Amino acid sequence: MTFILISLTVTLGFYMAWNIGANDVANSMADAVGSRSITIRNAIIAASICEFSGAVLVGSHVTDTIRKGIVAPEMLSAHPEILAIGMASALLGAAVWLHIASWIGMPVSTTHSIVGAIIGFGIVAAGWHSVHWAKFGQIVASWFISPIAGGLLAFSIFRLIVWLILGRSSPINAAIRIAPSIIAFVTTVMALSIFFKGLKHAVGEHHLILFTGWRAFALSAAIGVLVGLASTFVLARRLSGKHSLPYASQLEEVEKVFAPLVVFTSCCVAFAHGSNDVANAVGPLAAVVDIIRSGSVKMRVGVPLWVLILGGSGIVVGLATYGYRVMRTVGDKITQLTPSRGIAADVAAATTVLVCSRLKLPVSTTHTLVGAIFGVGLARGLAAVDRSIARKIIASWLITVPAAAAVGLFFFLIGRALLLR
Repeated sequence: MTFILISLTVTLGFYMAWNIGANDVANSMADAVGSRSITIRNAIIAASICEFSGAVLVGSHVTDTIRKGIVAPEMLSAHPEILAIGMASALLGAAVWLHIASWIGMPVSTTHSIVGAIIGFGIVAAGWHSVHWAKFGQIVASWFISPIAGGLLAFSIFRLIVWLILGRSSPINAAIRIAPSIIAFVTTVMALSIFFKGLKHAVGEHHLILFTGWRAFALSAAIGVLVGLASTFVLARRLSGKHSLPYASQLEEVEKVFAPLVVFTSCCVAFAHGSNDVANAVGPLAAVVDIIRSGSVKMRVGVPLWVLILGGSGIVVGLATYGYRVMRTVGDKITQLTPSRGIAADVAAATTVLVCSRLKLPVSTTHTLVGAIFGVGLARGLAAVDRSIARKIIASWLITVPAAAAVGLFFFLIGRALLLR
């Protein structure tokens, strides 16, 4: 019986990871694909490498038994069999909702899906009072905070790029002068994102002091300066003699310069996502396996390497087989993207998530990035954004928690009826 339960849970874990790849991971490369900086095939390959590396090499090896503390653990610790069924049901419920969202091409939050599914079974298993509604209130607030903050910052960054480079009479000359500073800034932000988000679990486990506090800021700034200086020579050589081209041709050349940078930023977002979010999403699998094996409930359990590999593998398969749907929505349907707009969106999203994380505000990377893309679209006017797509995306965000809760509750009732007779 134990073998059967573990096998079923592993299957659920892989299915959940597949859906993460199809929905959450597709967001990270949407800017690069939508701006035509990389093909979908190459984006899938790059994202797969970055996500798998982040998940397996520096992913979290410890997870909370009850995801995000949304349900009081003491309410269920005396009934490990109920908790095991509930977590498995939450895993399946969140995965099914993500599958539905990916099928219609809507980018939704994996974390919010899991939280919703856990609330669903928690209410039935332990009552309304078992849910930390104040914590849930923070999640609701994040629906508004993260996309608005990301959108405003992306709007500002793109307008700054227009003012400094794209709107000049000679974009080529402006790019030669200004682009190295932009590249240095972008590299610094992405390095900080890797240190504070992508490597935070490795830092905690291996005491990598170099990547913490002011040292991380100093190292990120140093990397940014070095890359910016190197780009000075590359840009001068690549754009030399092209200042006499027609204005439209100069804009095309400048966008070509930004194309590799938006691919780089998208890969950094994918790596940070793999290391920070994947183990958390597949964490319920580790919790269920531990409960089945030990017969007791622990507040925090280890995440074995095989779970991280399982999660990373499932993500790669999901991204390759189904990720194009969400990529198409985020990269093509919201607004027309170019490399410069993609950079503004990625940097704004990474910065917003970093600041909110340091302030301990729960935000969704998906919501932030999509909000940032809306921001760069609005920088060109309201007509540049497809408002019908905007309404559909916002609606999918609002119904994610209740929809995942309903599905998780449904599976919990079935599982309890079948396994606890």
